[in-house]
Amino acid sequence: MTLTSRDTSARTNSPPLQGRGRGWGLSAARLDELNTHARTMRNQPTEPEKRLWQVLKGAQLGGYKFLRQAVIGSAIADFLCPQKGLIVEVDGSTHTDPAADARRTERLESLGFQVVRVTNGDVMQNLEGVQRMVLDALDSLPDRRSPHPNPSPEGEGLEG
Repeated sequence: MTLTSRDTSARTNSPPLQGRGRGWGLSAARLDELNTHARTMRNQPTEPEKRLWQVLKGAQLGGYKFLRQAVIGSAIADFLCPQKGLIVEVDGSTHTDPAADARRTERLESLGFQVVRVTNGDVMQNLEGVQRMVLDALDSLPDRRSPHPNPSPEGEGLEG
C-alpha cells in the first residue's frame, strides 16, 4: 500500500505546513495536487516536449540527467537537471503573458534555479541549436551542493 503525502501527514500527526521534507511550505494536499498534475503532463506531453525529451532522457546530453515535469515550489518545471539546478521551459501557445512568465522565472531563480526558455518553434525547427544552448548553460553552471530538487529543510545529505 502506498501512502500519499496527505496520508503520511495524517499518520504522523504533523501540521500541514511543517514537517521534515514536506517541501516548499505547501500543504500535503497541494503537493499531491501538483504531483498528480505533473504526472498527467508527463503522460500527455506536447510534441515539442516529446522531441526535446528524446535528446535529454537517459543522460544523453553531456551526461546530465533530467527530470520531466518536476514539481518545484508551487510550479511544475518542464525539464530539470537537478545536478546543475537548470530548468528548461518549453513555451508554447499557453504562454501568452510575458509578465507572468517573468514572475515565474524570478520565483524559480529565487529558489536557486537557473531558467532557460525555448519556444515550441525553436524545438521543432532548430533542435540541434536548442541542444547546444542547453549544454552550454549546463557547462557554465557549478554543481549544486544539494542536487535534489526538493532538499530537506534541515539540509540532510549535504557534504560538509
